Amino acid sequence: MSVDPWTAPDPQPGDFDAEFATIDPRYVERHEGDPDAKIRILLSVEGEDAQRLERLAAARGQKPSDVVAELLREADRPAA
Repeated sequence: MSVDPWTAPDPQPGDFDAEFATIDPRYVERHEGDPDAKIRILLSVEGEDAQRLERLAAARGQKPSDVVAELLREADRPAA
């Protein structure tokens, strides 16, 4: 079964090559990007989960966003 790249949660390299090929090069600008750029993700936590996050942050002397960032880093580490 083929996957539609327009609705797939994880588009793959080459999925949009045909569409990109139709763009007139006069309308394309290439930029190197900013290696120091940051991304901000808005996260919604409600109810008991929000209270739990606040307790964890207070116990660690951190902001809730720091606790979430630490959890993400830990989840990304390979299992032992």
